[in-house]
Amino acid sequence: MPARFFPHAVAPFAPACLGVLLVFGPGLLGAAAVYGQGVHPASLLPAQGPAAAVAPGPEIRRLPGPGTSPPLGAASGIVRTSASGAALLPDGGAIPQPGISGEPQPQLSMPSGQVIQGRHWQWVPTGLIYRSYLAGLKEPRFGTVWQHDPDLGWKWDTTIGARVGLLRYGTADPLHPQGWQLDAEGAVFPRLDINDGRRDLDSSDYRVGFVLTYGEGPHAWKFGYYHISAHLGDELMLRLPATPRLNFTWDGLVLGYSYNWTPDMRLYAEAAWAFAIDDGAQPWRFQFGADYAPAEPTDCWGAPFFAINGMLREEVDFGGNLVVQVGWAWRGLAGQLLRMGFQYVNGKSIQYEFYQSFEEMVGFGVWYDF
Repeated sequence: MPARFFPHAVAPFAPACLGVLLVFGPGLLGAAAVYGQGVHPASLLPAQGPAAAVAPGPEIRRLPGPGTSPPLGAASGIVRTSASGAALLPDGGAIPQPGISGEPQPQLSMPSGQVIQGRHWQWVPTGLIYRSYLAGLKEPRFGTVWQHDPDLGWKWDTTIGARVGLLRYGTADPLHPQGWQLDAEGAVFPRLDINDGRRDLDSSDYRVGFVLTYGEGPHAWKFGYYHISAHLGDELMLRLPATPRLNFTWDGLVLGYSYNWTPDMRLYAEAAWAFAIDDGAQPWRFQFGADYAPAEPTDCWGAPFFAINGMLREEVDFGGNLVVQVGWAWRGLAGQLLRMGFQYVNGKSIQYEFYQSFEEMVGFGVWYDF
């Protein structure tokens, strides 16, 4: 039926719908209002005798703070968990949190009188157990950097991607989850030449993979697979037709470990080995470094961050590059991190079409980790 006839089709039912809203609307609004104040609607029903008495439902505890959007800080009402899987509330109360089956999870009392919530299965969970390295130039995230090399001039490097959780057996804390989690990751890393008014694509690297992570207390591990391939830019091939094109490809396994020395300071190291390589790539590569960034949600003023990363690759005789970043960061309620600051890169090019070239770059960047 054409869309213009739709209002005429429903017009005969309009008086009946209006009558239903006038009769039942006030009651429904009143029930919603008292439910929001912590009173179960069943307790408002009139009793029909002893056998028909309706028992009141469970009390719904409101989180501290005005309305349903509590402020940040100790009284924010954000559900936090301990290393053992505890869901902690600032006032010692608890919110019913049904599991996958719809039944409440077993709860245990802590010495302080607070309530803990057991670990459970979660599809597409919020937060990451093993986060991307802040100064890792080939980590999946969303970011962009404008940087200058004395020989190459100005380059515009961008990362378009993310790492997200697919399945978790663990706690529900989005900031510091504990337990097991399966992640999917993917990103593209284009580089543009922005000298002399150009916006030419020099090259693009691609990364995709799956990672199994585990976290317990300050410790976190990851094991997974990822693929990296390099592609020469069309504009560069047209401008410099003599530039050789490499089919640089790396498919392999990665094992990483990180340790939170303090809530804001993280140390990490990883080793990766490829079972399939092509056109210059070699199997082994190692990565290590440190991240300092706010672990808890920040206010509008944010907090400083610092990151350093080193990568050693077999294809350049276990040379590599050093990356240093410093600037300002803002942490969100779900653990997402926005940063802006300065970046220094020294070593072999991280664009794998030019992996044997040396670069020394200084620039300014903006990065966002989901």
